[in-house]
Amino acid sequence: MTHDPQHSPFKSTGGARRILNALRYSWQGLKAAVQYEAAFRQELALAVLMIPAAFFLGRTTVEVFFLVGVVVMVLAAELLNSAIEALADALSVERHPLLGRAKDLGSAAVMLLLIFAGTVWVGVAISRFVMH
Repeated sequence: MTHDPQHSPFKSTGGARRILNALRYSWQGLKAAVQYEAAFRQELALAVLMIPAAFFLGRTTVEVFFLVGVVVMVLAAELLNSAIEALADALSVERHPLLGRAKDLGSAAVMLLLIFAGTVWVGVAISRFVMH
């Protein structure tokens, strides 16, 4: 059997086994984020408070959806940023301008989503309590 350079030997072909493996890998990723990533733990702690609060702050299903959605987006961005940082650190622990740029870009993505999430939450709160 020859190796096809266009096909990764780590990719599965599909079926129920692929789904179970994907769920297992995702769970391992979440556990690793909680174990090794302080920023993810902080954002997760906020999410545990904010997601239930979204159901009290939001007056409509759409508002609740947006409030919860931006919190989940921040968590997802943090996971991607952590993945970039881990990969960069695995490639080299020495300073390299491109690895530094990759880390900075990931961090910037998280920051933009944090700003957006804050804006959504403040906007819904103003709509609910000030402009009611």
